[in-house]
Amino acid sequence: MTTTDEIIGVSGLRKDFGQLSVLNGISFSVHRGEVLGIIGPSGGGKSTLLRCVCQLETVSGGSIAVCGRTMVKDGVYAPKPVLRSIGLNVGLVFQNFNLFPHFSVLRNITEAQRAVLGKSRDEAEAIAMELLGKMGLEDKALAYPCQLSGGQQQRVSIARALALRPEVLFFDEPTSALDPELTGEILAVIRGLAEEKMTMVVVTHEMAFARDISDTVIFLDGGVIVEQGAPRDVIDNPREERTRAFLRRFNDAQP
Repeated sequence: MTTTDEIIGVSGLRKDFGQLSVLNGISFSVHRGEVLGIIGPSGGGKSTLLRCVCQLETVSGGSIAVCGRTMVKDGVYAPKPVLRSIGLNVGLVFQNFNLFPHFSVLRNITEAQRAVLGKSRDEAEAIAMELLGKMGLEDKALAYPCQLSGGQQQRVSIARALALRPEVLFFDEPTSALDPELTGEILAVIRGLAEEKMTMVVVTHEMAFARDISDTVIFLDGGVIVEQGAPRDVIDNPREERTRAFLRRFNDAQP
C-alpha cells in the first residue's frame, strides 16, 4: 500500500457509528508535495475521514499508512508507541481555530513544541516567531485569541500546526467560520504552502480554490468516493451525475 514518496495511503477504510455507516470502503493515496482536495455535501463523511487519519476517530475497518508506517491494518491498530510516532507526522487545522483562549498567541504555538517535542523555551519561541512572521502576525505574539480577527486566529492555528513540522497538513474547511472578506487571506496562506510543496489534504467548499490548488480532487458523498481525478475534470467536467448535481446545487447557492 505504500511507496517511497507516499505520505498517506488509505485502503478500504470504514467507519460506523452504531448502525450508521459514515465511511464505506474509502481508498486513496497522497504523495509527497501533493495537494488533495476533498469536496462534497455536508454529512458526506469528509470531516470523519480526516479525523480517522488524524487518530481522532477509531476506524471500523480498512487500513491506513502514514509516511510508509502502518497505523491500522484491516481494522487492527499498531501499538501505542507507533501511533504516537505516526501522529507527529500529521497536523490538523480545524474549522473553529481551537486556540487556547487563556494562552497568548506565542504560547499557543510554543506549548505543544515544548510538551510534545521537548524543545526549550528559546527554541520553541524562535520557531513560533519565524512562523508568525510568515503569517504576517509578528506584532500579535503577546495578544490573546479574543483580540484577533477570525482570519488572524486561523493563521495562528496554521502556524501552531506547522510548528510541529508535520509531513502532511490537513485542513477541515478552514474558511467555513470566517466572514467572506477574511476568507481570501487564509486561502492565500494555503496557496503559499502549496507553492512550497507542503503535502496537504484540504476539505473545502471553495470550488475555484480546490480546482486551482489541488493535484487531485475527491468528491465524497454518502460515505463513498463518487468520483476522483484531476481537479479540472472532477469540478469542470464531472463524469458522474451525483457530482454534477452537487456542483449545480452548490453553484446555485452562491451569491
